[in-house]
Parts: sequence; structure tokens; C-alpha cells
Amino acid sequence: MFVQVITGRTSQPQAFVDAFDRWKADLSSGATGWLGSTGGVTEDGRFIVVARFESEEAAMANSARPEQDRWWAETARLLDGEAVFRNSADVDVDVNGDPDQAGFVQVMQGRGSDPERAKQLMAQDADKWAELRPDVIGSVTIGHDEGAYTMVMYFTSEAEAREGERKELPPELQAQMEEMNKLSIGEPEFFDLKQPILVSSD
Repeated sequence: MFVQVITGRTSQPQAFVDAFDRWKADLSSGATGWLGSTGGVTEDGRFIVVARFESEEAAMANSARPEQDRWWAETARLLDGEAVFRNSADVDVDVNGDPDQAGFVQVMQGRGSDPERAKQLMAQDADKWAELRPDVIGSVTIGHDEGAYTMVMYFTSEAEAREGERKELPPELQAQMEEMNKLSIGEPEFFDLKQPILVSSD
């Protein structure tokens, strides 16, 4: 899998969402190898879009389409400043349900000192985490250069996600969280998407 992560700011959130609705309706059928996209705008005007493709070749072919270029030129007018694009083939997907049914999505971007160890920790005790947090219905973890990462978490609803955050962790899971926190460099940035854009190829 290959992923494009696009971030920036917009003071026209509804127009931004409408633009992606138009892309789904008019352009998605011609995007060979496109698997789906997740995105949205936070309450303070930050946007993030994570587009998933079968391969880098498919993503580049989509970007090269004239109709895609025209759509992006129009959509870019809705942005406050320039968008930042980050591509990656370092992608891990974990699904416990249908992420397209998520009522709330939280995206975290940060940097870690040991990406491989972080992957090992996230893979441990998956069944225990699923039992403890049934509100989590899927995740996509994307590695970038120099230990940077983007993690997309799909939840049944914001209320259930917040309730899940307050749960007391059993000792072994608490130990994993503490080690994960020690691997973090600086504070991660959170994008809370209360009205997420969730589209997948038919």
C-alpha cells in the first residue's frame, strides 16, 4: 500500500468537504488503484487528508490526470497558504470493524526515536487492546522519514472514544503505553475530526 498525507489550513471547511464530495462523485471512478481516503477539518481550521492507493505507481498516475490537476487547482483556492504533501509506502493497517462507519476520527502526527520498537509494541496484545477498547474499529499507521509518523484512529463515536480514554489500563498494557511514551520525541499534534470524510473505492 502507498499513502499520500496532505495537511494545511482552511477557513472554508464546508467548501473543502464539498470539494471532496465532488471528487468522489466525478473523479474517483477514473483513479485506478485508489483504495480510499480519510480526512476532515478540525474545529480550529486545520485539515488533513490520508489517501490510500495500491501502489506508488497508482498514486502518481492519479496525480498526473488532467482532471485531477484541475480539481486540485480549484480546491487549493480554499486553503489558507500552501498544503504539505508527504508520501509513504511504510503503512500498517489494523481493522476490527468497518472504518468507513466511524463516527469520529483522530489523527496523530509526531516523531519517535525507535520506529521499529514502536511497531513491535503496537502489535503486542492486540486481542487485549480490542477487548478493552471496542470503540476503536481500525487504525492506519504511516511511517515517514527520520522517525516521523502519522497514525489514523477510527472510533465508533467521540463520546465512546473519550470514555475509552478514561479506562484504567491493566498492568501489562500500562507498561506498553509507558514505553511508547518514552519513545516519543516532543509532543505529537492531534487532529480531531468530528465530521470525518470517509470514502472508499466501490
